[in-house]
Amino acid sequence: MEAAVTVTVIIFVIIAGMFLIHRLNAQHDERIGAFRYSDALPGIGRQPRKSPRATAPKGPPADAARREHREGSR
Repeated sequence: MEAAVTVTVIIFVIIAGMFLIHRLNAQHDERIGAFRYSDALPGIGRQPRKSPRATAPKGPPADAARREHREGSR
């Protein structure tokens, strides 16, 4: 008797989890559908760039020295 109740509870929890995931996916799909990824007429209202994009600075990242300092103190 106890095993049947346990199996029933586990099946119920699985079904509830499936329903919850289904609802969350539906909400996510609605948000994605409402989001505008681009303008209706790209190019209108946008200013052309006057200079090329800035490139990343050369050399190690700023936190590399701190990381090396921390690792050396161990």
